Amino acid sequence: MEPALTAGQGLITVRWPHAAVGQIRCVEHPERPGFWLVKRVEALHDDATMSVLSDNRAITRADSRSFGPVPIEGSYLVVLRVPRRLM
Repeated sequence: MEPALTAGQGLITVRWPHAAVGQIRCVEHPERPGFWLVKRVEALHDDATMSVLSDNRAITRADSRSFGPVPIEGSYLVVLRVPRRLM
């Protein structure tokens, strides 16, 4: 099985106020302002937050397992993945 994204691949995103489990979203790291992460939505919470996880959990823990849920507001929905060969 191939990963959902590859290093250097481009993304086209939109600010979208409604998250859904399974979506790939760009979220700002809550402990490193200006540092953006690309994660998959694992769960939605009643307080307008979501838990996001890495697809490759064995390699990284820079997700909700280490910093908790993140706000849906201010996140971006990935709508298109641009192949590296077109970058």
